[in-house]
Amino acid sequence: MIEGNILKMLTTHEAPVEYQLPIGDQKININDLLGEKISFTFNGEINCINCGRKTKKSFSQGHCFPCMRDLASCDMCIVKPELCHYDQGTCREPEWGEQHCLQDHYVYLANSSGAKVGITRATQIPTRWMDQGAIQALKIGLVKNRLQSGIAEVALKEFVADKTNWRTMLKGDIDLIDLEERRDELLDYWPDEVLGEPLYEEEVVVFEYPVLEFPKKITSLNLDKVPTVEGTLTGIKGQYLILDIGVINMRKYQGYFLSWDL
Repeated sequence: MIEGNILKMLTTHEAPVEYQLPIGDQKININDLLGEKISFTFNGEINCINCGRKTKKSFSQGHCFPCMRDLASCDMCIVKPELCHYDQGTCREPEWGEQHCLQDHYVYLANSSGAKVGITRATQIPTRWMDQGAIQALKIGLVKNRLQSGIAEVALKEFVADKTNWRTMLKGDIDLIDLEERRDELLDYWPDEVLGEPLYEEEVVVFEYPVLEFPKKITSLNLDKVPTVEGTLTGIKGQYLILDIGVINMRKYQGYFLSWDL
């Protein structure tokens, strides 16, 4: 048995994507368990992934309330980058903002449940796409900071979705899209006020996931209601484990203390 607090699954871009689940000071190679019966239990303890303190409830995917309130990484501008306020002098953690927001960002198209536009730091490619369960992705713009990427995203999402339908993503019957054609259409609307450049020469990146069988019906498993998960692992996609009894978003439970039977 392995016990400890978990973090989101780590990914490596292989064919298929390789997954590891950090639990305590160890990592479980999830791909090796495909087709096997797995069992793990939440013991009721949650520790903040930032400061380590015990918390009765998890906020912002693994934080205690004080950290959620105080950390720049939990600010609303992380979800809505067009609201980045570093240049106004009101960033909760200016040094963190310099390291994460005042860096090159890509605007991209991805196909997780259909075409969507998104943004991410250059250092998060291709991790961001694998976390979303994208089967295709394409960089379409490069800008100098998070605020500029958010402005571009807001302009382009008038013509394409900006969110993933996680249920559709997990069903697996997603058609391939000509992302280069969609890019050429969208870049006609690249906003003039964005300090960056559209990209026309990037190549589509393709992802394959370790899935034996996609679920016919999506049943979401909730550790807060049913603390023990036991079933056959039939696939891994995005940050989800797909079992014969349902699906579970492991990133949602960062900081939860699990006991994993091996």
